[in-house]
Amino acid sequence: MLHAGTIFLSSFLLFLVQPLIARLILPWFGGSAAVWTTCMLFFQALLLAGYAYAHLLNARIPGKNLQFALHALLIAAAVATLPIAPAQDWKPAGEDEPVSHILLLLGASVGVPYFLLASTGPLVQAWFARARPGENPYRLFAVSNLASLVALLGYPFLLEPYFSAGEQVWIWSWLFAAFAALCAFAAWSAPAPAGAPARRQGGVAPRFEAAEVLLWLALSATGSVLLLAVTNHLTQNVASVPLLWLAPLTLYLASFIVTFEGGRIYRAETLWPFLLAWIAAMAWLIADDDFQFDLPLQLGVFLPGLLLGCVFCHGELYRLRPEPRHLTAFYLVVSAGGALGGLLVAVAAPLAFSGYYELGIGLAVLALLAALRFAALGLVARGASLAALLAVVACAVYDGLRDHEDVRIAARSFYGVLRVKEYGSPGEVTHLRRLVHGTIMHGEQYLHEGTRRMLTTYYHEASGIGAAIRSKQHRPARVGVIGLGTGTIAAYGRRGDLYRFYEIDARVVRLAQSEFTYLADSEARIELALGDARLTLEREAPQEFDVLAVDAFSSDAIPVHLITREALGAYLRHVRAGGIVAFHVSNRFLELTPVVARLAKENGAHAVLVADEPEDEDSGARSRTDWVLVSRDPAALKRKEIVAAGAVPAQDRPEWRTWTDDYSNLVQILK
Repeated sequence: MLHAGTIFLSSFLLFLVQPLIARLILPWFGGSAAVWTTCMLFFQALLLAGYAYAHLLNARIPGKNLQFALHALLIAAAVATLPIAPAQDWKPAGEDEPVSHILLLLGASVGVPYFLLASTGPLVQAWFARARPGENPYRLFAVSNLASLVALLGYPFLLEPYFSAGEQVWIWSWLFAAFAALCAFAAWSAPAPAGAPARRQGGVAPRFEAAEVLLWLALSATGSVLLLAVTNHLTQNVASVPLLWLAPLTLYLASFIVTFEGGRIYRAETLWPFLLAWIAAMAWLIADDDFQFDLPLQLGVFLPGLLLGCVFCHGELYRLRPEPRHLTAFYLVVSAGGALGGLLVAVAAPLAFSGYYELGIGLAVLALLAALRFAALGLVARGASLAALLAVVACAVYDGLRDHEDVRIAARSFYGVLRVKEYGSPGEVTHLRRLVHGTIMHGEQYLHEGTRRMLTTYYHEASGIGAAIRSKQHRPARVGVIGLGTGTIAAYGRRGDLYRFYEIDARVVRLAQSEFTYLADSEARIELALGDARLTLEREAPQEFDVLAVDAFSSDAIPVHLITREALGAYLRHVRAGGIVAFHVSNRFLELTPVVARLAKENGAHAVLVADEPEDEDSGARSRTDWVLVSRDPAALKRKEIVAAGAVPAQDRPEWRTWTDDYSNLVQILK
């Protein structure tokens, strides 16, 4: 119980601290996706370092007393850093290079505790193997992943909705103190290394070779690539459903649990027909665009396929595990494989590919590993494995080389895949281009000379942003826009106006300038500010905007830092007396209007909702759209243009807590 309890608590805290610390520092650095990615880079590196420390302590440091003394010093150093909340001194002044600043901040605030937690799993399993040489220490890895799964599901559903970030820090810190006591006792009670006989368990290899280490690395990396590639495919190519990323990660962790629990569930002889069938089905869906947006079918194929693929990879890892005296080396290689998979998908793939092609490559590697393993199971399994491998390679090559229908340009950046789609032929009135990010449209433009200045989609004259801008056109207007897209809003610009766009993705800026003409055609003076909008606004002097449009909430991954009490306070600082902050809250899955209404009330402002629902939005360029207009001057929201657009008071939910930089609740606003 001591060993299992220590491992469970360490893995629980290990998984819990990652979203918690990232949530704490997100507003400091503008809340961009780069913050999350930099945090993951830090945690992956420290996880590897923790596993390396565990291996060195177990295999290279002689004597129980010296091992205990070193580990006790690490435990004391970790406890001394509590609580883990970063000090305000770490808040960036604005001129710092953010990546290095984030890494230093994380190292100072959570580095030592995380390093200790990372080393605990393999180290405690090694102690368990010494204390109970006849039992299987690898089952504790299943306990570790069960704890990770509990933390994964518990944070968004049980912790984040009910506790502020500050309260979460103290809960985590007290739990860590309890863990430190358990870990110290486990280290003190561990038998001396010399007392751990090298026993061979049934079916466990007595030693390992370089080829076997490479196979461990390949199996671990393939499982990691499958997890990230399937997650990207479902959330970026199929549907932007909030929290959909939870399902693949849950299955990934579950595969470790069922395979390392004792080896009784995974059997290659039973798994092979199911795995090969699902590999072929996933390859087919990659190559066939007709079912791209069929969410039930995509989930029904890719989620079971991911589970089967990970069960194979992790089941083979368990089958190939070394004897317990090599346990820490084994986990070090497995951890390196997981980090390698993450590096390939998160860093290498965006640099090398214009689309999410790593899914096809990952399936091809999985099929190759399966073919090598299943070849020993008989002629039928060998032939089926070869057929599946050839099918996957063919589908992956086809997916990479085909001319995707209507796609003029595809470009992948740090923030996802951007596509410019083109419909119709030059000279036709219906000739148009559309900018799509993942599955979300970010604007479109008709290219015919007579229609290319027409306002389209969410920004037409009947929309909330149209009403807000038109209400300010009795004089030269200053308009700020968070989120560039195609630059459609610039079509409202008149001579003497200023339109300032804030955009985080440089590729969006390039596409808006090269593939669309809204910016070039506008009569207003156009300014572009590249970088995270909130961070930029907080650094700038008041801009005296008549209207500031916040247009960043159309997908599931809403930038929470742009819709908090502090964020609205920053926006209101940049609008002049009687100015309007316009929030674009159209979203298929999230109910954002009550959140904005509450923020307005907290900032002493008023809010109205302008909802436009065209009878047939597919028949033209006008899209269904919801905008919440916020102003400290109630008269500004009663102008004839806004009243004519059908503005009604935006209703908040009294039972909902106000969103702040310290608190948000995504689960609560699901429709």
